[in-house]
Amino acid sequence: MTKVTYRVILVERDPDLLSRMAGILKADNAFDLASTYHDADVAYGQSSVFRPTLFLINVDEPRAVALIPRFLKGYPQAQVLGLMGQWNSNVAEQLLSAGASGCILKPFNSADVIEALKIYKRRGKALPTRTLAFFSPKGHSGRTTVATVLAIELAKKSGESVGIIDADLQFGDVAMFFDAVPRHNVVEASHDINLLTPAALENYFHPVGNGVWIMSGPLQPEHAELVEANRLIEVVRMAGCLFRYVILDLPMGFNPISLALAECADTDILISMLSSGQEVRHMKRSLKMFHMWDTYGKRVYTMFSGVQNCTENHKRKLEGELGRSVTLMLPEERRIKEVTGSGRLMKDLPEGSPFVDAVSEFAFALIGDRR
Repeated sequence: MTKVTYRVILVERDPDLLSRMAGILKADNAFDLASTYHDADVAYGQSSVFRPTLFLINVDEPRAVALIPRFLKGYPQAQVLGLMGQWNSNVAEQLLSAGASGCILKPFNSADVIEALKIYKRRGKALPTRTLAFFSPKGHSGRTTVATVLAIELAKKSGESVGIIDADLQFGDVAMFFDAVPRHNVVEASHDINLLTPAALENYFHPVGNGVWIMSGPLQPEHAELVEANRLIEVVRMAGCLFRYVILDLPMGFNPISLALAECADTDILISMLSSGQEVRHMKRSLKMFHMWDTYGKRVYTMFSGVQNCTENHKRKLEGELGRSVTLMLPEERRIKEVTGSGRLMKDLPEGSPFVDAVSEFAFALIGDRR
């Protein structure tokens, strides 16, 4: 006989749905349905006697969404899952920000509930998703290298899950860095997104180990035309229910995809290969586009790769030319090129090298930033 795992309070205004979902919970020995309510206010006030460990609450009503922080504070021993008639990314993000365990569609089956709670446990701390977009004005900037190394370091140091979405729709090579052959890619995910839930979207990501998952780019460059920016944004937002950190490897330069994803991210990282004075000029021009987002609270960081002279004096000189702080100066390292080019990035990342140490320190700073 299956041991009871969750003592459940179920809240749903529709009586037919309430009865149907209550029956599903009663039929599974993993759940002890303590009580049902039609109203979230009443459930909040009367549930203490049952000592619940799980609330399943209809969040199709704004009032119920507003009550979620009170449930989490009043019942610290319990987890909360929101119940939706259809997926709403805004509501899902509000619930995650409040500390809820996520959302599922109703009517559910018992496996849906268990899977949602497993995903949340793997995802990490009860904190909002951090979405980091890597942008470069021109090609050959080291953008993908820094993004993938950062993903590894974030997962390792935080113990939380990291998802990388290869949004360089014509020439993305994230999968190659990990010697991975994913079954699905970003074209399929963006095409299917309106039919998916977080648990279903997880199948479009490929685990590469140690808490890092990737969604690969299209199989053919011409498939980039099949991806609509608004659908890709929904993929990114739903991915936040799966991963504590979502990293976006953008196409180079300004185009509808790179602009849309950079705007929806809470953190934008601009990176350029430093081989001549032109890169600083390109970075300055790019920053003008990001300035409005920066002033409204978005984090905007600047990095230079391929730097021959990684000294404080050189950094101050670059900052003087750029007119703002430089977050990282990264040296060109032969070992990094070898492991990325051979697909051994996860297995043979050269820990302790100046490049990896610099990215690792940046990962620590991001982990400590609890915004």
